[in-house]
Amino acid sequence: MCGIVGYIGNRQASSILLDGLRRLEYRGYDSAGVALCGAGGLQTVKKAGRIANLGAAVELAKPEGTVGISHTRWATHGAATDENAHPHADQGGKLVVVHNGVIENYQPLRDQLIAKGHSFHSQTDTEVLSHLIGAYFDESTEKDGTQRLVDAVKLALASVKGTYGIAVMHASLPDVIVGARLGSPLIIGLGKGEHFLASDVAAVVSHTRDVVYLNDYDIVTITRDGYDVQSHQGVPAQVKISRVEFSADDAEMGEFPHFMLKEIFEQPNSLRNAMRGRLSRDECTAVMGGLNMTPKELVQIDRIILAGCGTAYHAAMVGEYLIESLARVPTEVEIASEFRYRNVPANKNTLQFVLSQSGETIDTLAAMREGQRKGIHCLGIVNTVGSTIARESDGGVYIHAGPEIGVAATKTFTSQVTIMTLLSLLLGRIHHLSSVDGLEMIDELEALPDKIVTILKQAEKIKAIAEKHCNAEGMLFMGRQANYPVALEGALKMKEISYIYASGHPSAELKHGVIALVKPDLPSVFIAPDDAVFDKNVSNIEEVLARKGPVIAVTTEGRTELERLTEDVIYVPDCPSYLTPILNVIPLQLLSYYTAVARGCDVDKPRNLAKSVTVE
Repeated sequence: MCGIVGYIGNRQASSILLDGLRRLEYRGYDSAGVALCGAGGLQTVKKAGRIANLGAAVELAKPEGTVGISHTRWATHGAATDENAHPHADQGGKLVVVHNGVIENYQPLRDQLIAKGHSFHSQTDTEVLSHLIGAYFDESTEKDGTQRLVDAVKLALASVKGTYGIAVMHASLPDVIVGARLGSPLIIGLGKGEHFLASDVAAVVSHTRDVVYLNDYDIVTITRDGYDVQSHQGVPAQVKISRVEFSADDAEMGEFPHFMLKEIFEQPNSLRNAMRGRLSRDECTAVMGGLNMTPKELVQIDRIILAGCGTAYHAAMVGEYLIESLARVPTEVEIASEFRYRNVPANKNTLQFVLSQSGETIDTLAAMREGQRKGIHCLGIVNTVGSTIARESDGGVYIHAGPEIGVAATKTFTSQVTIMTLLSLLLGRIHHLSSVDGLEMIDELEALPDKIVTILKQAEKIKAIAEKHCNAEGMLFMGRQANYPVALEGALKMKEISYIYASGHPSAELKHGVIALVKPDLPSVFIAPDDAVFDKNVSNIEEVLARKGPVIAVTTEGRTELERLTEDVIYVPDCPSYLTPILNVIPLQLLSYYTAVARGCDVDKPRNLAKSVTVE
């Protein structure tokens, strides 16, 4: 959450910073601000609301400078106001800080500073950090100004508890930006005669695709001509230059009205990318070299833990069904935010996977580190190359979905489930699946992208259904077996972007309390593919209809009997039951999207949400 962009070079910084903030607005859009260091000293412009508000204010103020830092905020401490927007200045107004994360002990530190005569102008925890750094800088007798600033940052960070990704600038040092991270991502963008500092590569990819991912406790000093990365102990840190695999054009909407719709329609390609090079017809299995485990090591695994949050948690739930049914390895799913506070039993033959689109989700990262502390072999399934989970895990798999800008995850869910299916194929072949079984799975997997295309062609039909029910008080989503997590995901998408209260349930649980909610203005969405429990789902649909509840059904092509029960039937192509979650979720994504549009909601920037959850 929140976005940081810093620039130092020979170009005017304001337009570069604003462009970077626009590209990071999905990380937070409560307020935003910029600070530039030029001939007239520091100039700061801050504004509550969207980046467009800040852009208008910058246009009026016309701050100048070739060095600057900026921030787009997702509020943690204090409301979304001009005063609470970043950057925040120190007591003397000569130093400014932008900050992602949470300073947990900010209140006692604030009280101490007030007792020393400091005055504060916001309710944020970040302003305490700016005052601390400024105070340490003013007290220093170090002759070298840059080293004074670095030392002041180190001393201040040693005093705080919590997480941070920060950029710091001082009026007396117009050629330096200092950054540091702990638990909140920060990268350096490398240019010629210019450098960038950002919380996400999306902010800098239009200027450079060469980046350095900072590690926890790293402190970086960037100038026009270079950068220096040290650990908090002052020792030069190990750095690796990485190449960003997507371009600036990949992060644009193109012909689509919203990023979410673009990303829904990208799913045929994102699935192909997830599978590319990972299916072996010769060996009738999946090839996943990034796991860094041999078949001999994998066959020893007798328990698997899957951990994730939100949409990634739902993908993990599908993974549990797949691994247990196809590979017959006992598997359990953990909500990552709870995992580290539990004492989960593990042995030497336990394998843990953590799922995260960004690879920076703080709860998922903590779950992985807790697993590693217990001696569990921990692997990551992430989208962002070079992310913290990718670097710190014992191995893993990139889903290669490309940038996902819409706050509501779509293509990353289907890509994560695809990776779960590949993993199930790999483990299944190691344990009991025959080569014939493996080839059949490969055929069915390779057919998925074209089947998704046929679903997307029904977009107008789904739009009509969404507009018909867009004023509903709420919605129930029902599914069974591997489609129960899809019901949860469909409900999550609906409430995330349309603000309709929605809940997902196993269809058979209808009679155990949920049916009390059924009424004429509350539709039930049933995921009822042609599988072993199709008839059971039909019975549940009948029970809802008997109580005058509207039903929207997602079912397999050819099962036309549902048309006699409801006119709102969406068909998906036939496929094996283990692949139905990937196909069945597509209509639910479109349903939630068109419902939100019909209700006039801001689809890509839903209220109170941000894309990457980097604070607990």
